Amino acid sequence: MKFFVDTAEIDDIKELASTGLLDGVTTNPSLIHKSGRDFMEVTKEICGLVDGPVSAEVVALDHETMMKEAEVLRKIADNVCIKVPLTVDGLKTCKALTSDGTMVNVTLCFSANQALLAAKAGATFISPFVGRHDDNGFDGMDLIEDIRLIYDNYLYDTEILVASIRHTTHILESAKIGADVITAPPKVILGLFKHVLTDKGIEAFMADWAKTGQSIV
Repeated sequence: MKFFVDTAEIDDIKELASTGLLDGVTTNPSLIHKSGRDFMEVTKEICGLVDGPVSAEVVALDHETMMKEAEVLRKIADNVCIKVPLTVDGLKTCKALTSDGTMVNVTLCFSANQALLAAKAGATFISPFVGRHDDNGFDGMDLIEDIRLIYDNYLYDTEILVASIRHTTHILESAKIGADVITAPPKVILGLFKHVLTDKGIEAFMADWAKTGQSIV
């Protein structure tokens, strides 16, 4: 499973990139606004921090303008992945861009039918929003299972990028189902490292080591 971080905060990306476990970054207009940075400037900086895909989202709603925005965005760096909404115009743009060799992340997916359309349009990634699905009385993991089954049935190359992740259990369940990628806030990814028994074990080892009076270096 690939790990993407869902943020536009440079310090958080640097911290996770330093672990060697980060495979990419996703951003959106809300995250850019939260960062307080210039969109083009921060996207270029992020692209320089990771080798993997960096999703940069178009803000137009019509196909023609989406294509114009995508042309600007994909010139930022070779690892830019154009992010488009799951609409008719978004999928038209997806088809045009992927046919030209550009990576495309289709976002705001809330049904398996939508995911099927995105795969047929050649999407590199499909981003089902499990957290928001849960918020509306549905089970986001059921959606991931349905998409996985459909993609496996027809051998689609589109990767399932689980988004709107709220907690580490979403990541665990996504891995069990066989999702290709997760994107999560930095806090959630860092939470994967934590376990009370690990902390207690380290505490006990360190206490015993101190009693030996020894030093490795």
